[in-house]
Formats: sequence, structure tokens, C-alpha cells
Amino acid sequence: MNQHETGPCSILLIDDESFAEDIISHGLKGCVSHTLRYASQPAMAVDLAREIDATVVLVDLRMPEIDGFEVTRRLRADKDTESIPVIMLSSEEDPDIKAKAFAAGANDYLVKWPDPRELVARVRYHSDACIARRQRDAAFVSLRQSREQLEASQSALQQAQKMEAIGQLTGGVAHDFNNVLQIVGGNLQLLKLIGDLNDAGRARVDMALAGVERGAKLSSHLLAFARRQPLQEVVVNPGHLLREMDEMMRRVLGPRARVVTEIDHSLGSTLVDPHQLHNVLLNLAINARDAMAGSGTLTIRATNVGSDTPLASDVLPGRHVLIEVADTGAGMPPDVLARAFEPFFTTKPTGQGTGLGLSMAYGFVKQSGGEIVLKSELGKGTSVRIYLPRSDADAQHPEAIVDGPLLGGLETILVVEDEEDVRSTTCAILSALGYRVLEAPDAAAAVAIVDSGQAVDLVFTDVIMPGPVSSLQLADAVRTRLPLAEILYTSGYAEGVLAHEGKLEATVNLLQKPYHPDALSARIRHLLRRRHNRAPAGSLS
Repeated sequence: MNQHETGPCSILLIDDESFAEDIISHGLKGCVSHTLRYASQPAMAVDLAREIDATVVLVDLRMPEIDGFEVTRRLRADKDTESIPVIMLSSEEDPDIKAKAFAAGANDYLVKWPDPRELVARVRYHSDACIARRQRDAAFVSLRQSREQLEASQSALQQAQKMEAIGQLTGGVAHDFNNVLQIVGGNLQLLKLIGDLNDAGRARVDMALAGVERGAKLSSHLLAFARRQPLQEVVVNPGHLLREMDEMMRRVLGPRARVVTEIDHSLGSTLVDPHQLHNVLLNLAINARDAMAGSGTLTIRATNVGSDTPLASDVLPGRHVLIEVADTGAGMPPDVLARAFEPFFTTKPTGQGTGLGLSMAYGFVKQSGGEIVLKSELGKGTSVRIYLPRSDADAQHPEAIVDGPLLGGLETILVVEDEEDVRSTTCAILSALGYRVLEAPDAAAAVAIVDSGQAVDLVFTDVIMPGPVSSLQLADAVRTRLPLAEILYTSGYAEGVLAHEGKLEATVNLLQKPYHPDALSARIRHLLRRRHNRAPAGSLS
């Protein structure tokens, strides 16, 4: 091939006289790298040109039934062949006929039988032009696709940066908010516990505590979205959780809605915080109920997804457990769908939703190493698909700690908290429950108490405190000097200290702020019972 040739010629010859093939074939011997396809039926021209991916068509002018003009028109009328160069072959030198050929769409006109050198030059010229045009078109298509992919990547990056910025803001706000709620809620509970209130006063306190509880739930959702909610992960089978939630889902949806549960009998396990997964699924059910206005069908599906299963573009290949919650509700338009995971974004009327349900689900799933895919269409409902990495470990049944009535004891508890108002309230509650309470404003002071030889049964310490000694160093000191003592942490925000990428070790006991006295007493009694059970006989005073 010479330097001017851009690629092999694919030539289609249409002529009702079979000897034409021999003449053209002989004339094209000087055309390097070409293929020639001959057909005597002009009606086949379009199909054959498409089949051989022709780069040039030679067509006889005078043929019975369908002449060269009509063949050219048909080639030009088809989107797959409209750009293929057509060279008209004719024994007539008439300028009018030539003009008519060009008007029909021909690119060139050769009088039979052309000199082989001219034939090769014309064929090569038009074929190279066709190939160059196709390469140009392919380049434009590739450029457009690359631009679209770049725009999509930039949009995804901007969305991720926006979500990360919102997450950092909400995480910081939630942390401070939790400490404020702990002070308010703790004092209200203490007032309720020892304040000798009349019925009216107790009702007011209960009303205020309900507000604290709402604030705590709001803060929890913000931390979940920010991916800063400490997760206590265990290997669980989501099918068990879904079956346990079935009755609750039906109560949430109401009598006019239908709940369909489809759980794969061989559903795999996943490493996840079961309590947080429960909250996510419950929030999705509430969203579905609101979208369906109390009636419709909610489908909850759980199945295994293998590495060979086609996945949404956002989901990395691998083995997953898929949990899908789909409703037949009103659905979302594209502009709403694009913002659905943003915190506080809601289309519900004021007072009917905080806009944190989907954002909480988004943060939790991402923090758990999974992906969440939202699909919705107006009038056709919404589908939320949660992909969680599958685990080969056996499912566990985490020990349940049930909040019950306030229970106390006679043991000694060391409370370590730098917020004086929080420390004072917590110590007063524990004292009211009968415990002997020691207190320290920071970890260094707490270590001094431990080193003094005082008997301590449980250390209740904040995670993040000022001073040269950290809560983790305090824990090391307690384990060394008081190996039988239990350690219970508390925090409104434990990331980077106890939690690594938001995930807690299974051995860590953490009570999230703001905590209710019932939850505090239940957790302390649980740990102290465990201490008694594992202590050698006679080792406890």
C-alpha cells in the first residue's frame, strides 16, 4: 500500500452483464489490498453494500427494471449506505446523462471501459475518502462519548465533594449537639427521679424529654449521613432480620397496604451493624408508606449477587447481599431523584418529615462498605437497592441488652468526663441508683485514682478528653491495675479514637450520647453481671 492509501478497498460491482466482473477485476489488479463483490441483481445493492461494508460502489447505468440512477437513489436513501461513494459506469459520453447521474447522487462517472490506471486511481481516491470520513465520524463519536463520560465523572466528583463537605459539617454539629442534649436530658431525668414532682410537673418533664429524644434521633441521623456513626458490626444473615421485622413492617404500612417479602433461602451473611440496618429498613418502609399514601404494594427482596451478575454502574464487581425495598408509590421526577440523598431535602409538607431518612441510609451503607442505588420514576414507584459485601463467616446472634426499669447496685463506678455539667448530672443519677461514685475531670486524674489503690468495679469514661492522657491510655492502665474492672465508653462522636473508619471493635462497649438513664443503668448492670460471672470465686469483695 502506498503512503496515500488509508485502508483496504471494499468494492461492490452491480452490472447485469457477468463479463463486467472479469473486466473490472482485471483492471483492479494494480489496486493493492482490495476485495471485489459482484452482483447482477440491482435490487440487492443496499443489502450487499451493508453486508460487505463497501467503501465504493461501481454501478452500471443501463440495466433492465432498475437502472443505475435508481440504485444510486436507494443507496442514498438508506442511513447505512448514504455516504458510500458511487461511481456510475456507462458507455454514453452524453453530458446530460452525466449531469443526471450526479443529480441522482453519484460521486463519479466513468465511460466503459476505463483504462486500468484511471480505474484504480478513481476507486482508490473515493475509497480512501470514504474510509477517512468514517474515521473522522468515529473520532467525533469517541470524542462525544469521552466528553459525556468526563462530564458524568465531574458531576459525580462534585456530588461526592458536596456530600463530603455536608458530612463534615453535620458530623461536627451532631457531636456538639449530643453533649448539649446530654446535659438537658440528664438533668430532666434527674429532676424526674428525685425532684418529687406533682403530676403536672412530671407531664412537663416528660414532654421536654420527648423533645430531647427527637433531638437525639436527629443527631443520630446526621452522624449516620456523615458516616461518623460508630458501627458495632457483626456477621449477620439479613434474612433473619427481615423476618423478625415483617410484622413491624405491616404495622408501619397500615391495613390498606400489601407487604410482599421475598428472601432467598440460601441468602448469604454480611458484616454489618444489625441495629443500624434495622433503622435503615424501617425508615425506607416509612418513606414507602408516605409515597403510597397508605395503600399500594411494598416489596422487600433479599438475594445473593455473584461476581458474574450484571450490576449498576455504581456497584463494584464482587459477591454481595442485595436487599431491595420497592414501592408502587408516586415516584420522583429526575430533579428530585438527583437530590434525594441530601440531608434535610424533602418534598413532604412542613412537619411531615425531616428529609433525613434516605441520607441516613446513604451514609450507613457507604460506611458499611456497600453501595446504595436509588431508582424512581413518576407514577411508577421507587426502588432502593442496598448492596452489602457478602461474608463467608457464620452468622452471629449478638447479645441483646434490653432497656428496662432503672436498676442500681452497690458497686463503685468511676465517672470520667471533662464536661462538668454532664459529669455532675451522670454522677447524681448513679448515686441516686445506690452506686458509690468517684469522678474525674480528665483521664490523667482518673489514672491517679486507679493508681491510688481504690477499688473500682467499672469505669465510665468519655472518649475524647483534653490533657496528656487519652481515654485509650486510661483503659490500658485500668486493665493493668484492675483487670476485673469493666470499661464503658461514651461519646457523641468517637471517630478516630475508638472507631476506625467509623467501625468499632467487637470488644468495645460504647454508649452513645445522649444516653437515657434507663439505657445507662441497663448497660452498667449488664457489664457488672458479666464481671461477676467471669471473676474467680472469692476474688470480688
